[in-house]
Amino acid sequence: MLEDNLRVPSGVSYMLENRQVVKRVFPELFESAAILPVDDYPSQLYDMLTALSPRKETRPEVVVLTPGIYNSAYFEHAYLARQMGCELVEGRDLAVDSDDCVYMQTVRGWTRVDVIYRRIDDDFLDQEVFRKDSSLGVPGLMRAWAAGKVALANAPGAGVADDKLVYTYVPDMIKYYLGEDAILPNVPSYRCGEAKQLEHVLGHLDQLVVKPVDGSGGYGMLMGPMSTKAERAKFADSLKADPRSFIAQPSRHTIYRAHAGERQARAAARGPAAVHPVRPADRRDHRRPHARRAAQGFAGGELLAGRRQQGHLDRGYG
Repeated sequence: MLEDNLRVPSGVSYMLENRQVVKRVFPELFESAAILPVDDYPSQLYDMLTALSPRKETRPEVVVLTPGIYNSAYFEHAYLARQMGCELVEGRDLAVDSDDCVYMQTVRGWTRVDVIYRRIDDDFLDQEVFRKDSSLGVPGLMRAWAAGKVALANAPGAGVADDKLVYTYVPDMIKYYLGEDAILPNVPSYRCGEAKQLEHVLGHLDQLVVKPVDGSGGYGMLMGPMSTKAERAKFADSLKADPRSFIAQPSRHTIYRAHAGERQARAAARGPAAVHPVRPADRRDHRRPHARRAAQGFAGGELLAGRRQQGHLDRGYG
């Protein structure tokens, strides 16, 4: 495991679409291997979100809150909303009334919202509580949440579990609470806040990827093998000044593939983007891919200056 992303987990839509492509291109793989299905993810996500509803409605109103079309993860926001049968909304589509209830503007008028699956950063969520210059949030949203009138997923503050230093202790947590070893080992990681590990990191900066523990999207990282001597020297000063704020990981790791009944090691580079969806398999997925295709025409590249650039959490894989 490379890291944990719990504030706004991003990337599952690409995994789902990739599975559909692989089914079409390599159907024989699904005949010969025991591969678990993944296409029920949207329905499981929807069931989880509806279970959070503060009202006991037969069909609670669930919405996906997106920063807008210029967000590089907008494809995923629209994809999940469509697959779950939910409305995709921006902050300007929502309002909080005097009774602390959240409403969504529709062609039929205002409709009360029960659950919000947020895909914007905490700082831009509510102008009354956080950044007043935000053009993405909903004024009064935190007030409605505190009053129990609406559910937010993921809850504000969940980013504390994104801390990459906390990640290094997860195998120990599994061992302590469950009495088991993690099925997938963590990528070897150095805690720069510990003197001996910091010394090792400083001596091998040209071979390591160094990350801020509270960072996301690949920002603030040092890609050791791709850096210059001057860049490493400058980064070393930051490390020495605040070592607790960084972890380091090898820039290359070993992956395995099955060949003739044996595991063979292969090297792979590690950078800002890394994917590790590995699951145990105990049954086959023979279902044919559905006909629905991914939404086309969404802006998926660079963010443009302005309102939709604010609060962007899904800038990459960290």
